[in-house]
Formats: sequence, C-alpha cells, structure tokens
Amino acid sequence: MVKLNKIYTRTGDDGTTGLGTGERRLKSDLRVDAYGTVDEANACIGMARVHTAQSYQAIDAMLARIQNDLFDLGADLAVPDDGKPLGYEPLRIVAAQTDRVERDIDLLNKDLRPLKSFVLNGGTPAAAALHLARTVARRAERLMVALAQDPAEHVNRDGLKYINRVSDFLFVAARAVNDNGNADVLWVPGKNR
Repeated sequence: MVKLNKIYTRTGDDGTTGLGTGERRLKSDLRVDAYGTVDEANACIGMARVHTAQSYQAIDAMLARIQNDLFDLGADLAVPDDGKPLGYEPLRIVAAQTDRVERDIDLLNKDLRPLKSFVLNGGTPAAAALHLARTVARRAERLMVALAQDPAEHVNRDGLKYINRVSDFLFVAARAVNDNGNADVLWVPGKNR
C-alpha cells in the first residue's frame, strides 16, 4: 500500500523524480511525461464525473473504474520492466481490464444513433468534458507509443491497448450523454468558407 505522510520531500527540486524502481529521471523524461499525461487524463475524467454523477450513474460507475485503472497504468509506467528482479511483483495492466472497457463500450454503443459525420467536441457539459478527457488520453497514448519506440525502454503492450480503448470509451460515453447521439454537434466540411 501507498503511505504518504509528507507531501514535499525536496528530492525533486533538482528537476528529477524517482521511478518506482528508485531510479532518478528528469521530470521532462518521456516516461515521466507519459505517466504524467495518464494522470492528467484521469483528472479530466474526474472533472467529467462532476457532470455524470447524478444524471448518468451507470456511466459514472464505468468512469470510476477507469480512474482506478489509470492509476494502475501510471504505476505500470513508473516501474519499467528492465528484466532485473525487483523483490516484489510490480502492478501491470492486464488484458481483462481492456476486455471490461470493451464490454462497457459495446453496452453504450448499442443505443447510439449511427454517425454520418465526425463529431465536434461539445454538446452537453458532460459530453464536452468527456471529449476533453478523450483528447488527453489520446495524447497519453501517443507518448506511450513514442516511449515504446526506444529500444532501451519497455512499455507493457496491454497498457498500450488499455489506453487506446479508454479513449474509445470516452468518445462513446460522450455520445451517450449527448442524448445517445441525438445532441451530437456534427462537423459540416467547408461550412464556413
């Protein structure tokens, strides 16, 4: 379990932070940027939940599970697998977590009005907040993919699948809270020329 009894330690005053392995990295390091952006996506979901808690309780419960899983993903990224024994089993995202998100997507998607154009980010306050969370999750995914391209780094493939599916879920959830797609704001190509 995590125990935080002092918030500031001054160890990061030199621009570094500690990974779960104890290794120090610059705060601008791609791995730190990746798990920091996962945390940012989690915060955006927290803001979206302000709008889903009362009116969309089933979606809110799905979002609560995703928020917890995103902490798992951050922990996964913070403890890179370098093949060396750690003395403990690090927390890793597993396929079952992605499978659950896919089931939630399928459940929400079955009632959605089919799309005839791309959706502009907006509609209801809940949808706008979910779209924002989706774009941040996509940025986290891009950073994780970039990190995985470095031969010296390891990124859990199940973690990559998970963050990809989370952004898919956030898109479908945004449509669901937009009156199952009826209140979606659709892109009209060239409308304002």
